[in-house]
Amino acid sequence: MLIKAVAQASAVAGWPIHLTNLGSGICLPLQATKCSFSRILPAPLNFQSRRLRLLFVPRAADSTPPASASPSSSGKTIVSEEGFTLSKYAELKPVPCITYSDAQSLREKCATPILKQVRDDVTRFRYGDEQHLDEALKRIFQYGLGGGISRRSGPILKMIREEVVEDEKYCLVLVFEAKALQLSDFEQRQAKFASFFGPGITAEIGEGEGNDLYEVRLISQTTAQ
Repeated sequence: MLIKAVAQASAVAGWPIHLTNLGSGICLPLQATKCSFSRILPAPLNFQSRRLRLLFVPRAADSTPPASASPSSSGKTIVSEEGFTLSKYAELKPVPCITYSDAQSLREKCATPILKQVRDDVTRFRYGDEQHLDEALKRIFQYGLGGGISRRSGPILKMIREEVVEDEKYCLVLVFEAKALQLSDFEQRQAKFASFFGPGITAEIGEGEGNDLYEVRLISQTTAQ
């Protein structure tokens, strides 16, 4: 019975086998018999899907990339927590910044911490964000909410400007492009701009130099001593 079972298993698996006579030491080939049941194939592996969490690897000027990260053609890399390199990722380029000399000297003394942070954030590469100041614009214009606007109609930050306004106050100007909006859409949210980027500032709204351009002037109330 054992020999027959082994022979049948050999026929199913398609493997040639031999039977050794332990007493005589003779190795005899077994004649594989036909089997009526089909060959059993292993079940396919069931990999449970996993969502990779992305980790941003800063530029070389900021820090040294980990050994598991291999740089892409642009010199920047994103890796998963498992160490796999992802070649495609969202890269948000910095916006242009025009800084007048008197504003540069006044920035350290008079710009609020939030205004400094805004300037630093929008003038460097960002990864994973759809656009600069996305969270601020989402709250100010209330994307998808009653009384708000749709995200596709939202303004896009095109550049910033640092200047000095009357009374020698530091001013950070945000220049937006908004083809689907009007000046009134910004003016009715003037208080929201001041609240979000405050405290210690006032906000002024105006038209920019060009079609569909609007300016939000964030003016620090701190004066040089």
